[in-house]
Amino acid sequence: MNEEGLDPVTRDVIRNYLYSAADTMAVTVVRTARSAVVKDGMDFSTAIFNAAGDQVAQGLTLPLHMGAMQPALDAVRAYFGDDVKPGDVFINNDPYEGGSHLPDIFLFKPVFYNETLVAWTSVIAHQTDIGGRVAGGNACDNTEIYQEGLRLPPIKLFEEGVRNDAVWRIIAKNVRVPDMVQGDVLAQVAAVQQGERDTLRLLDEYGIEDLKTYMTEIIDYTERLTRAEIEALPDGEWEFSDYVDDDGFSPDPIEIRVRVAIRGDEMLVDFTGTSPQAKGSINPNLPFTKSAVYAVFKSLTNPDITANAGFFRPFEVVAPPGCYVNPQHPAPVAARGLGGFRVSHAVFGAMSKALPDRVPAAWGGGEVGISFGGYDPDGKAFVFVEFDNDGPRGGGPFADGADGASAPIHNMANTPIESIEANHPLLVRRYGFIPDTAGAGTYRGGLGMVREFELLHDEATLQIRSDRSRFLPWGTQGGSPGSRSFNVLNPGSDNEVLPSKFLRTLHKGDVYRLVQPGGGGYGDPLERDPEAVLADVKQQKVTPEHARSAYGVVLAPAGGDVDAEATAALRESMAAERGPLRMEPEVVPSADVYPDAEPPTVS
Repeated sequence: MNEEGLDPVTRDVIRNYLYSAADTMAVTVVRTARSAVVKDGMDFSTAIFNAAGDQVAQGLTLPLHMGAMQPALDAVRAYFGDDVKPGDVFINNDPYEGGSHLPDIFLFKPVFYNETLVAWTSVIAHQTDIGGRVAGGNACDNTEIYQEGLRLPPIKLFEEGVRNDAVWRIIAKNVRVPDMVQGDVLAQVAAVQQGERDTLRLLDEYGIEDLKTYMTEIIDYTERLTRAEIEALPDGEWEFSDYVDDDGFSPDPIEIRVRVAIRGDEMLVDFTGTSPQAKGSINPNLPFTKSAVYAVFKSLTNPDITANAGFFRPFEVVAPPGCYVNPQHPAPVAARGLGGFRVSHAVFGAMSKALPDRVPAAWGGGEVGISFGGYDPDGKAFVFVEFDNDGPRGGGPFADGADGASAPIHNMANTPIESIEANHPLLVRRYGFIPDTAGAGTYRGGLGMVREFELLHDEATLQIRSDRSRFLPWGTQGGSPGSRSFNVLNPGSDNEVLPSKFLRTLHKGDVYRLVQPGGGGYGDPLERDPEAVLADVKQQKVTPEHARSAYGVVLAPAGGDVDAEATAALRESMAAERGPLRMEPEVVPSADVYPDAEPPTVS
């Protein structure tokens, strides 16, 4: 027993049980959800809270949802007060009442034991559609939240076990694919009920008072561990800026400026100086901004530390009202995922200065939101939503960036091609890596990827939220930036290069090609092992020409081995010509590297 009379073994047994219960909730969602974006893309999260609304455990789903659920539950508790009963299930998707963006529906179920409120179970899930002016609910060109879809403030979806049919019918009447959306919401209901059952089993074993006490201790213990991790970091201040290309209206870039200050066991993350909120829908609201910050530092701390309210406490996030990362009502936020990624990039950039031997270069890709929406000849709506989440990672201190892996703060998956083609009027014509797109370094970034969709129906609306066509994923410690992104309509014929954010009507046979950016490199490219370069050439990840120009590696003709003597001479010459490397991360405009703005050749 410790000095407070609490048994650390019991604490860890309960902590692991609650984590397992949250994971079981996640499995329940996957097994019962209807939509590809939830069951295949894994765009959802689960968590368990104590009676006071403090997060105790989160399931193994999205790190970007780390701090997102607690504000939404706070709004439920603030509005309903003591009007919380066994059998109730609360729903909320309002970004201005603790939510994230309208497609993310939060469900919360109170857990009672002997008529005493002991805990809450929660699931957040991204819905295929939420109504609004564009199918999928992620259009970049909305200018106020009222255009973005059905807005549900904290209300009861179930009251004492009885479904509120008025709310249920309102949802059905406001979305294009009600069977899909209502099916996913029912999957969430099943998950919060599963979490309740598991929590009640724990209560049967430990009782109300012991479980409440240990829940508090689990949170406090996490705080102590987190503070110890921060205290082990160097004190100081580091600044960094990353950029969003534009908001889809103005050509002006959006700067995300961050200052990270470490003082003892606390950390300040200050976004003062960030650009004003955008006209378009790519604004991340403050709860999502905070979640992005927490996700970065969870990636840099001991993975055994629990993702709960105790982890959040040592961090102070400052974001002036009205700036891009703290927009004010009625700012649109539907496509806010892009902003969350860039917030993470900016914070990682600052930490790359603080911890150069631990923080990898910027990842590429992973921030593209795609939606196709239309109607079949019988008038039935179809909606396909996907967030291309195949990375790639940036190069790191010890290894190359992974090709085709989700961003470290994302943890989502792509929809399998078979699922896309079986359930939507789309043909996936191409899916693969693009050579020479990885940022060069001692450890290179991951390769950019290409994906092509052909429309098989007569007409559909395509909406794209993408970025990194103007500002490249940064390299660090002398590494080169990653490649830029491209959106291309009808490659091989029209070959029309589209902007990074657009809404477009497509017709049967039209092909949309997405070229994702590659990850940044880490370390001096001229120090990369020539045999590693040769291996990349053999795997067709790097062309012989790029091996020479980026890495100074000369290969013998006809795909032979490394010419060691010629390589040494070339590297010596290249090092002398370029001068000293910039070791700190730097965001490079793509025009400096890709002045012709031509999409890469895809074989």
